[in-house]
Amino acid sequence: MIKLETERLCLRDYVETDFEAYYKLKTDDQTMYYLQDIKLDDRESALAEFNEVLEDSKNDYRKFYFLHIELKDTHEQVGSIGYTVVDDTPVGKIVHLGYFTYPSFWGNGYTSEALNKVLEFAFTKDNVYRVTTGCLKENSRSERVMQKNGMIKEAEHVDYEWHDGHMKTRLEYRLLKKEWDLNI
Repeated sequence: MIKLETERLCLRDYVETDFEAYYKLKTDDQTMYYLQDIKLDDRESALAEFNEVLEDSKNDYRKFYFLHIELKDTHEQVGSIGYTVVDDTPVGKIVHLGYFTYPSFWGNGYTSEALNKVLEFAFTKDNVYRVTTGCLKENSRSERVMQKNGMIKEAEHVDYEWHDGHMKTRLEYRLLKKEWDLNI
């Protein structure tokens, strides 16, 4: 079981008793506004996905490394962060990272703090070679989290994605292990 700690946060694998928190987070309209493709709409699909996450966390060769984020002092759920392994190459894993937190926690540095710890874990403990992530250009807070953690902008895809009734521009960021090593 993965359990990472920062000054203010605990990031850990989900456990069976987390289902209600998982369901609440993944169905929250504001939290999932920019992640409509993974937003859940009903308990049945949430339970099926949650069980898949629990089962995968038991495997030696995991595909999903998404962690429950909570405040250390109160254990209140902040959100979720982690990555999906898209390839495992001879030089290391290539992963796609994501994060989402409740709006009540925005602007406190929690997501940046959590991302910093996840990158440390990925590059020092999980043989990750390349991390990619992205956001819609209008989601400047998410982009700032990437920048604060040393991620490098690779692309700006103009009118790339249909979102909330409009075509929107998507930004793509990356971080290689050797680039992370230079920043620590």
